[in-house]
Amino acid sequence: MERRVAALLITGLLSLRLAAGVQGCSSEQFTCGNRRCVSLSVRCDGFDDCGDGGDEASCPTCTADAFHCAAAARCVPASAVCDGRPDCADGADEHAVACAPPAGPRPQGCSSSEFGCSNGRCVPHSWRCDGSSDCEDSSDEKNCNQNECEINNGGCSHMCVDLPLGFVCDCPAGMRLVRDVHCEEADLCWDADVCDQTCVSSNGSFTCDCHEGYVKNLETGRCVATGDAARLVFSSSEGIGWMGKSDSSWEQIASITGTPGPIAAHIPNSTLFWSNPEHPYIYRLSLDAADKRPVVHFRGTKGTVGLAVDWIHDVLYWTSTSTRSLHMATLGGSARRVLIAALSWPTAVAVHPLLGLLFWADSGKVPRLERAGLNGQDRRALVTSDLRKPVSIALDIPRGLLYWADSEFREISRITFDGQHRKAVVESNGYVDQPFGLAVFESRVYWTDRLTGSVCSADKHSGRLLQVTQSPGMRFPAGLVIYHQLLQDTGKMLSATEGPPVVVDSTFTWILCLIVFLSVLLVGLLTWWWSSQISSSSSSSSSSRTGFDDDALMTRTESQDLLVPTGHTKTQPVKYLSSDLDFSNPKTCLFMVDN
Repeated sequence: MERRVAALLITGLLSLRLAAGVQGCSSEQFTCGNRRCVSLSVRCDGFDDCGDGGDEASCPTCTADAFHCAAAARCVPASAVCDGRPDCADGADEHAVACAPPAGPRPQGCSSSEFGCSNGRCVPHSWRCDGSSDCEDSSDEKNCNQNECEINNGGCSHMCVDLPLGFVCDCPAGMRLVRDVHCEEADLCWDADVCDQTCVSSNGSFTCDCHEGYVKNLETGRCVATGDAARLVFSSSEGIGWMGKSDSSWEQIASITGTPGPIAAHIPNSTLFWSNPEHPYIYRLSLDAADKRPVVHFRGTKGTVGLAVDWIHDVLYWTSTSTRSLHMATLGGSARRVLIAALSWPTAVAVHPLLGLLFWADSGKVPRLERAGLNGQDRRALVTSDLRKPVSIALDIPRGLLYWADSEFREISRITFDGQHRKAVVESNGYVDQPFGLAVFESRVYWTDRLTGSVCSADKHSGRLLQVTQSPGMRFPAGLVIYHQLLQDTGKMLSATEGPPVVVDSTFTWILCLIVFLSVLLVGLLTWWWSSQISSSSSSSSSSRTGFDDDALMTRTESQDLLVPTGHTKTQPVKYLSSDLDFSNPKTCLFMVDN
């Protein structure tokens, strides 16, 4: 009886606990629309923690001189933070997190262009000994009588000039100073930055021109694409939609549910590819099909946030925050491989198959933009400084530029394919708070902003002439691609040295290794048998003719064999055990062939 009563009490307590969990979230949690509970600290942090976008809906845009109250989704002045009186509903403006000093040093330390404060903070090297304390401990203004240029050249890329108070970086003739410490070649075309595509400078002036397939507008000088009208294709929580460049409304072409993710296009095949970061699949939709029904293309990886198509070699590239890698696969999905592994937090990828170049962004502990060949070789960092959280990248192929959106700096910048002529194009304007998709076409740069639920565009040179499209039903726009045949030229390769990427199928590799191993084993056995037969025949013949005993014959064989130098013995055939070989590793095949 007592056991039954105890069991009933335990059951009742568990039922009350479960009921309490169903009734709602705690005061330190945010209640999502799907009844999921997430911490208030992740409210309006730029990530969909609820899964339905609820924690990122109706979020304010706080300026740099304001504090964001997550509990009430409001902004309070910076002067009200840590003043002893709570202004946020949960008192977050008076918590230790808000009032604590800046975080300690980064795991990798400061870059060569930065000065490391004693408390671990990094500030630009040009702020060192400038008469103003920029470190909280004023360590940037201590020991200013020393020659700062003697330490790492002051962080200058070329020339460092020591001053009575601090130092300055300088550049040789024909170069200019960029961001206080870097020198780059002076170029009239890049300094003017008005040509949409090609620019030729001569005798202190320059001339703009357009590529084949574009016509130059005589009034504006802009390059305008010929052929069919371009369309903006994007993913959202409502599905896949598209719209004209200047349209205020959009048309849904496929209905999907779940978290919207990246999207890419194979324009010569009239095919769209996209993914959902929460699902391990890559989906496909043929625009030539009558019903335009999306299908599963193949199984990829979870956490896919970047997607790009090589339309020349029919290869698909994607970045995954789950595997922390950049993957590649043939469009058929029969062969795939991890191309770049051990990344921190890969977010975006773009490909230029005509030049044989692959670009990607990493917004992890050490954010950077990198490039490599289509096979992953010749890896090179393009941007490593003044970068916080690059979430998307796009190529301006006619002009040879890489654009990226930084969600923490709230700006869109660009740089040449070789890492020169960096420039911030679109700076914080209220519509770059949570960018995701990015694309460049003609004279404009396009992007999606999940916070405002809009598709935006601006002049790709100056960031001016902002256009914003906010249409009913367009919820959480994400991936973005421009659909126009000129963006995927199928002409000749621009680089004669870069061949198609090599995608190795692991099954084929295993079979090939097995064939090579068996072949080598067979050759070894035949060689051993043939040698033993020759040795046996020689022994019988010599014994019958000379009458030497076996010991004498062995002595002659070891010392006077015409095929073996004096003092050396014959080596036995190399034998391999299948347990010693790893057929999944292509190097195993090479090892066996070499031996």
